[in-house]
Amino acid sequence: MTDRFRVVPASYLILPRGDRILLQLRQGTGYMDGYWATAAAGHVEAGESAAAAAAREAREELGISVAPDDVVPLTAMHRTNGGGQAVDERVDFFFTCTRWSGEPRIMEPGKAAKLEWFALDDLPAAVVPHERFVLERLRADVPPVVTFGFEPA
Repeated sequence: MTDRFRVVPASYLILPRGDRILLQLRQGTGYMDGYWATAAAGHVEAGESAAAAAAREAREELGISVAPDDVVPLTAMHRTNGGGQAVDERVDFFFTCTRWSGEPRIMEPGKAAKLEWFALDDLPAAVVPHERFVLERLRADVPPVVTFGFEPA
């Protein structure tokens, strides 16, 4: 049997409000702590769709309810950290959502220090790089599939 290429799937839910988006300041996670990130994001679990993962993460991380029909696909990103290990290879599914019930709040204080709305043209300096890549393209048409971290062809 040959070893097959594997990727780690994750879902991100971007919550816009006018020209602003909600970001969380990461802390205590061991990954990009001290950087701002999409307010709701996390790994897709076994047997779960990427859209369902985005809605679940919104509930777990922000305490809001998102209807499945309100989770709108934005782009998929194939990215690498270049380490050659399975954990370095990722497929990220980015969604947007403009309707939800409840008021977003920090539900996991051990993982997020702050939750703030930022204008797209005034993002903080420290944003997780692959997420910044998508956020900076929100005003234009984001291609349905993007790559990040690979050498140019």
